[in-house]
Amino acid sequence: MTAGPGAKLLRPPTSSGRATFLELFFDLAFVVALTQVSRRFAELGDETGWALVFGFSRTLLLFLALWLIWSHTAWITSRYEPERSIIQAVVIGTMFAGLVMAVTLPRGMEERALPFAVAYLSVMVVRPLVIAVALRGHPRRLVPFRLAIWATASTPIWLAGALGPDRFRLALWAAALAVDYLAWILGWPLPRLGASSVGRWRIAGMHLADRYQQMILIALGESILLIGIVFGGADYSAERVAAFVVAFVTSALLWRIYFYRAGLLLNDALSRAGMPGRLGMASERTHLLIVLSVLVTAVGYELVIDHPYGSPRPSWLLFVVGGPALFLVARMRLEYEIFGRVSRSLVIGLAALLLLTPALYRWTSMAGLSVVAGVLAVVALLDALRSRGRPLEVPAPPVGREPSDRDDSEA
Repeated sequence: MTAGPGAKLLRPPTSSGRATFLELFFDLAFVVALTQVSRRFAELGDETGWALVFGFSRTLLLFLALWLIWSHTAWITSRYEPERSIIQAVVIGTMFAGLVMAVTLPRGMEERALPFAVAYLSVMVVRPLVIAVALRGHPRRLVPFRLAIWATASTPIWLAGALGPDRFRLALWAAALAVDYLAWILGWPLPRLGASSVGRWRIAGMHLADRYQQMILIALGESILLIGIVFGGADYSAERVAAFVVAFVTSALLWRIYFYRAGLLLNDALSRAGMPGRLGMASERTHLLIVLSVLVTAVGYELVIDHPYGSPRPSWLLFVVGGPALFLVARMRLEYEIFGRVSRSLVIGLAALLLLTPALYRWTSMAGLSVVAGVLAVVALLDALRSRGRPLEVPAPPVGREPSDRDDSEA
């Protein structure tokens, strides 16, 4: 790779793989944002039919926009030296924009749509241009230029959705977000230049794994925060105390199931992958699903603590059962990415949740959450029994196993 002033911006092989204090500080804005996402989801507790579908879709779109900002930042600090002043300025600027998105998110699909969109676009368009200029004559500068061009292409759709009638906003923003995600998947292809395959990028695998694990902990921490806030603001009763305990146990089980083997060995898997960029991309999508599942499950906690023996509704089934079911699906995907196989315990747990769902619709919300916690406990127990007395498995990631056969100057 060509040396030059811009090469000093690249993360050297001797750089620490751990996340910096600045990145942990950056995550604080997204703690606020994830809490706001949960609050929007919780407002759907009494909705049914199309109102529930559209309400869930609006909040999901806002979450996906936030995730794209956070995930891009994780990749930037994995590819560029986070101790450099320009990268630190980029992270701080992104943090401010993320905070603006967080405070506008409660009404981000309504009257605060414009500031939400402007904050999002300021990161997607301006940030890659700053990095491209800082790279100067380095060949890798073409990558952030690609990002800026594609983000500029979707900008009119974002602004049309923000400034146009409310009834068109969901469709327009969904189209704009689809462009942004598709561009990333395709490598931001441009005429004559082609695409920059993310799978061939050089990344700090330890750092990227660290960032994904930290985001999982942030999501789980947000669920604990929500449990405390809801229980602290409710009238005390034996029923609510029981719901509080079961909700906490459920979060603890989610933590256990995620970090058991696969989540714990993500760093080792990335270091063993012949093409860590490809595994990193697959893992990014998996962790998106895991974080979303934890947020959705946390909303179920609120519904159960507020109404432990309330009548069942489709909405509480979506959160109480749908969140953990999505978590198990994503956890299967993560295990396949790390080991190339899926544990029977996860399959059993998912099948049990799906088979029990019709019966749970006739039970109280407290009974439903208790059954979910029981299923997760069985999954954790089966995992523990299977590994008792056995050494840690060696990761064998099928994703990104092939080594790169060419030198990509933009990698």
